[in-house]
Amino acid sequence: MNPLFDLTGKTALVTGASRGLGENIAWALAGAGAAVAVVSRHGAVCQSVADTIAGTVGRPTLGLGLDVTDEISVVEGISQITETLGSIDILVNNSGTTWGSPLEKMTLEKWHSVMAVNVDGVFLMLRAVLPFMMARHAGRIINIASVAGLRGMPRHIAEAPAYHASKGALVALTKDLAVKYGPYGITANAIAPGFIPTKMSHGVLEHVGAELVERIPAKRMGVPEDVSGLVVFLASGAASYISGQVIAVDGGTSAQWP
Repeated sequence: MNPLFDLTGKTALVTGASRGLGENIAWALAGAGAAVAVVSRHGAVCQSVADTIAGTVGRPTLGLGLDVTDEISVVEGISQITETLGSIDILVNNSGTTWGSPLEKMTLEKWHSVMAVNVDGVFLMLRAVLPFMMARHAGRIINIASVAGLRGMPRHIAEAPAYHASKGALVALTKDLAVKYGPYGITANAIAPGFIPTKMSHGVLEHVGAELVERIPAKRMGVPEDVSGLVVFLASGAASYISGQVIAVDGGTSAQWP
């Protein structure tokens, strides 16, 4: 393995890793040599994923039930991870949720439920993990945002105002983290995926998938590997001088006009 991309000796934590994009990211980091904590609310599924990764890749893993919206769950989970795998070097904030509704009809309860996972959950994870990174004067924070945090979308494609707002908040937070924690040897970057087939995007793609592909310069949907490969790069030595950046993984969609 090229030493620039070798994560041997590093410990990575991936939230929302029991399935989909998060699971793919966990596999990619383990494949690059990292010990990986696979966490989500579904502890048994996370343990199954972790066991499969360990048996296939041969890296230390831990599967853990952790609710990013619950302060106690986060603190106890981080304690268990550090005791089992060691201090956390790489944090991938991937947990996310959405709710489809026009803003004028959306309830405050649903707005808060999206923000609780997508914004408050990231805050709680950062608050718990940053002290370890600061003490070691090293760390990588990778926030999974979305192109929804970079631009608006027509109503017929997506009606998810809380999701858009939450991902925009991650974009701004990532830049501030890079400035505030750069002196501690910590980098912070965000990845903004376009439409990638997942359980969350299934409904949208079922209705407008063909139209979206036509709009994408690459003329295809993304796949999880398009994101997980970038995660490995941003976690590696090859990206040691990259911080505060928001990288769209969208086949060129955000580069075109109109």
